[in-house]
Parts: sequence; C-alpha cells; structure tokens
Amino acid sequence: MAASRNLPSIDRLRVAVADCLERHVGSGQRLLVGLSGGVDSVVLLHAVRVAGYPLAAVHVHHGLNRSADEWSAFCETLCRSWHVPLTIERIRVERDSTDGLEAAARRARHAAFGRIGGDWLLLAHHQGDRAETALFNLLRGAGVRGAGALSERSGRILRPLLTLGRSAILEYADSQGLRWIEDDSNADLRFSRNFLRHRVLPTMEERFPAASARLAAAAAHFAEAADLLDELARLDLGNAGPEFPVDVQLLAGLSEARARNVLRFLLSRAGVGIPAEERLAEVLRQCLSAAPDRHPAVVFGDRVMRRRAGRIVLEAA
Repeated sequence: MAASRNLPSIDRLRVAVADCLERHVGSGQRLLVGLSGGVDSVVLLHAVRVAGYPLAAVHVHHGLNRSADEWSAFCETLCRSWHVPLTIERIRVERDSTDGLEAAARRARHAAFGRIGGDWLLLAHHQGDRAETALFNLLRGAGVRGAGALSERSGRILRPLLTLGRSAILEYADSQGLRWIEDDSNADLRFSRNFLRHRVLPTMEERFPAASARLAAAAAHFAEAADLLDELARLDLGNAGPEFPVDVQLLAGLSEARARNVLRFLLSRAGVGIPAEERLAEVLRQCLSAAPDRHPAVVFGDRVMRRRAGRIVLEAA
C-alpha cells in the first residue's frame, strides 16, 4: 500500500478499495453500500461498481431534514442509471434521546442496516472521519475502544476509504464527472462533530499540517490495543458467554480496571455506544455496592443496564 501513495488520486482510491475487498470479501459474497447521496458514498459506490463486484445499495431516510425526500429521490435516480438495486429504509429517530440526536440517528441507521441482507456492508468513512471521531471520543472521555473507532473492518462492516483523505475523494469524483448532494446540516456548528470538522481540526492543521493523518494513525493504534483488551475480557469471562447477563461476583473478583473492561466489552458486543470512563466506573460501583434488595439501573440510549438477582442484565429501556 505504501507504494500507492505516489499514484494519482483516482488510482490510489481504486487500489485502496480493491485491496480492502480482496482482503475480506470471499467469492460469491454479496456487498451492500450505504448510500447517503453525499460525495463520499457516491464515490465508494462508483469505485466498487467499476471494480466489477456485484452489489446493491441502501439509503436511510432519517426524516430529520426538510430535503430528505429529495435525497432519497437523488439516490433512486443515481442507482437506476447505474443499474444498482437500491433499498430505501425509512426510520424514526428518537429526538429526545438521552445521548443526543446524533447518537440516536446513528443507532437507528445501523439498526436499519442490520435489517438488510448482504454479507458485507460498505461505508464511506475516510481518514478525516477517523481523525474527527477519535478526537470527539477522546474529548467526551471515552477509553481506548472509543479512541480507536472506525476500523477498516468491524463485524460485517467494511470501510474501504479509511486510508484516504477527503481531497483524494473529491479529486476522484471530479475526474469521473460524478454528481452528489450536499447536506446543509453538515455545516451546522451546533453539532459537536461539525464543530470539530470546521473549527477545531482546521485550526490544528495550521500549526500541525499532518494533524488529521496522525490522529487517524493514532486511532489505528488504539483499535489494536482495544482488540487486545477484548481478548483479556474474554479470558476474564472464562466459561461465561460474551454477552449479558454477567454475574456480579465475577466482576467483584476482578480488579476495577479489568471489571470495567469486561463491562465495556459486553456493551460493545451488544451494540451500545461506549460511555465515558467516569460513567462506566460509576455504573460498576453502583452494581457492585448495591444491597441485595436494590436494583440500580443506568440508561444507555435505548437500553438500560440493571442489577437483578445477583446478575447484571441489559434490557430495552
């Protein structure tokens, strides 16, 4: 991959996509591309189609923006012209979620992805997204797993553009004469990620020109460390399965750091967003110190963790 850095953007992007798919996709497996209609996802869909892989697309209609119907119509027209099957998933986002609108929309979107067939789900996150996510999670107090978010592969999710900067994606789109839509909400600085993208990261790069690339590289190192911590969690769980419920006594027999690591691992396996370390420590303290007749409960978005009959369970809120 190092040799490809000197290639023109169009070739670098095609090499990155081809390398990722060759590493993970088996013969006859079905690919599903998440298509928002923005430049990143349009470029990904185009590059995978040009590479000759059989694929379909899915567009998630959040209903949060006044232009949502126009975005769906754009994706329909694009996929029809490229002869790519498209599924449109209409979702309802919990607007008053305790973990915020961005997190609620992301959770609902991934639930929609899970309802669609396909061996692999391809998402168009790029190097800048990884840097932004790492910084966002560090600032909100997330641990190693949060700082290492957006790995190339996560379950059935693949991110073929993750090693590429946004400039390479835009150059590819221009060279191919592609059309895309602009989401005006991406400029809304009330959203934390937009504030980081438009205000914080550009300022950092004035002093440290490689800031985004180095943050993305650090995220990759954090992801590797998180995988090692997952291995430790499996060892600490012993014969217990890697899912809730988990015995309180099992956690009580571990050091606090290892007990928190087990909870973090189980929450991640259950698809729950990684909480800040301070909150995770408080959850552990409540669950271990509660009297037998008490049932402490902590809400994580649409899930709630409770202590019940000597075990910690995770249920729908």
